[in-house]
Amino acid sequence: MTAALPTDAIRGIIAVIPCTDLSAMLAYFRETLGFRIELISPADSPTTVVMWGHGAQVRLQKVDVAFEPGVLQLICDDPHVFGDAELVAPNGTRIELVPSNPPIAIPPLQQSIVVSTLRGNAQFGVGRAGMQYRDLVPDRQGGRFIASNILIAEGGPVPDYVHFHKVRFQMIYVYRGWVRVIYEDQGESFLMQAGDCVLQPPTIRHRVLEASPGMQVIEVGCPADHDTIAEHSITLPTGRELPNREYGGQLFVRHQAQLSPWQAFRYDGFTFQDLGIGAATDGLAGARVIRAEGGTQWPRSILDNEFLFTFLLDGTAVLEIDGREAQSIEAGDSFVIPTDVAYSLSEVSSDAKLLEVSLPADLTPQRV
Repeated sequence: MTAALPTDAIRGIIAVIPCTDLSAMLAYFRETLGFRIELISPADSPTTVVMWGHGAQVRLQKVDVAFEPGVLQLICDDPHVFGDAELVAPNGTRIELVPSNPPIAIPPLQQSIVVSTLRGNAQFGVGRAGMQYRDLVPDRQGGRFIASNILIAEGGPVPDYVHFHKVRFQMIYVYRGWVRVIYEDQGESFLMQAGDCVLQPPTIRHRVLEASPGMQVIEVGCPADHDTIAEHSITLPTGRELPNREYGGQLFVRHQAQLSPWQAFRYDGFTFQDLGIGAATDGLAGARVIRAEGGTQWPRSILDNEFLFTFLLDGTAVLEIDGREAQSIEAGDSFVIPTDVAYSLSEVSSDAKLLEVSLPADLTPQRV
């Protein structure tokens, strides 16, 4: 006979419920049974929804295969307190012991060349809060990174709620239109116009309030698959403005394009705006907007990086990557270049503007 569990170590229970139609299940639990959303993951194409109601949590899990016996997850400060024995209920339900605050899982890096174009990869899928997501890095670099072009087609109030993300890095850049947002301990809500950017440090509470019709942002984050966790205890605004507060070792950044100076870029004939992310993350990541100032090409170079993502905001260019045929790119296209691959840009139009996001923040080109 199995010994009784030390019940004072159990923090809660999640009932896992498999389903094939996640949207219908979410609506039923929310509207008919009165549950509230706690977590949705991943944001761009949800497969998991955790909900709370009547003193219980349920995890709605989308599946494409025949259902297996159910699972109960016991949330514990230390799952190993019960040993490693497998727990199975008489009806076959498996009992899983999970940590109450699991660490962020960062998958091993699998770098690859990725070129995403509006002509070849322009499909938007419905994600969290009615927002539409276009996946700019479909292979996710082994699950380590995600980059999304997010669209709010209708505009007006956004059906969002106060939430936060467990991430290593996450930034939002406004590509088209405007959006009103609010962040924990960063004062009142504020408007972000095209060209503005925020660094969302780990676990900062925030909410999207409203947007212009056709508003688009570029979101880049690590890891690719991360949780969006609803916050029910904190109300925004908090009434505080703490610009030097750290969240997970990072500072909040609000970059306003109209107030940022232009500097000489690493290649002649181009200038850039530093979005402030390098300083706020202590060099972990960096982002910059680059524009043509008479230059028409970036020389063939290799840049040592963990992740190097570039999105063409405006204009046109020809992208040349070692081992590939030269390719014309236009506004809305993007590319990822691994650390050991040489690339260049030519025929850069005079109106060209690019968003470059890198890990680490500082890049030293090796011309080849």
